[in-house]
Amino acid sequence: MHWPELSAEKDGETFAKLHLVSQMLGKMKVAHSPWVNHGWHIALQPVPEGLATLPITADGRRFTLTLDLCRHATVLQTDNGTRDDVSLHSGTIADHHRALVRMLDRHGLPSKFHGTPNEVENPVPFAKDDAPRGYEEDSAMRLRQALSAMLPVFDHYRAGFAGKSSPVHFFWGSFDLAVTRFSGRDAPEHPGGLPNLPDSITREAYSHEVASAGFWAGGVVPADPIFYAYAYPEPKGYRGEELSHGGWSDELSEWVLSYDEVRQADDPAKMLGTFLEETYRVAARTAQWDRDALERVPVRP
Repeated sequence: MHWPELSAEKDGETFAKLHLVSQMLGKMKVAHSPWVNHGWHIALQPVPEGLATLPITADGRRFTLTLDLCRHATVLQTDNGTRDDVSLHSGTIADHHRALVRMLDRHGLPSKFHGTPNEVENPVPFAKDDAPRGYEEDSAMRLRQALSAMLPVFDHYRAGFAGKSSPVHFFWGSFDLAVTRFSGRDAPEHPGGLPNLPDSITREAYSHEVASAGFWAGGVVPADPIFYAYAYPEPKGYRGEELSHGGWSDELSEWVLSYDEVRQADDPAKMLGTFLEETYRVAARTAQWDRDALERVPVRP
């Protein structure tokens, strides 16, 4: 499996645009769905061509929106077999927002959704974001290839847990792939304070003890991609361990492993898998999870 090069220098502008467009898709799901615990229903799903919403039901219709990194477009698929799209080369974020609304209107679908980005500092409403934003197809294709390479590792990690766990999915707020394991115990109230995100959403997301891990590609704030892991609440002694790969970031208060280090390894999948398992074990041990009850060996049917 090919693990392509990714960097803020080469890909940052494209990833910033994808981050903001992905938020438009996710917000359509928010507008037309009952709230599922931890917001799992609004996360985008990794699909072969990119990232897609779960089916959206509104006004007696069902449809999906896909961030298609092969066709380089936001693709609409409706319950009557109709397909339509808006090019990711559509200019500014305001241009893409306008074209997305028109596409939905054209097919008789609801087109209103919350119009301001979440989890970014000083957000500009989509309809007013006229800043020039380039889009490089090569950057988008390499992101899709990277997700395809790492997903089997995350899927295997997810399969090794018998307790409550999220799917492996993609959160458009922070533009990251994530999977979360739960101890089964309640957590203290989260302090909130995430940029442009209601504290009530954050507190519901972190209502129970978790050990979470994922991949962050960057986004509106360009940064070199990393794999990450954290626990909430953070157990005593959690950040004092030694890992085979990666290390503790005081800036992020998370374990981090450079994507580039994984990419250049002799066995990238093995290195990533080791990072996921070791960071989980540190969380489970220091927080005294019931590992005998929660863990399992993945098996094939």
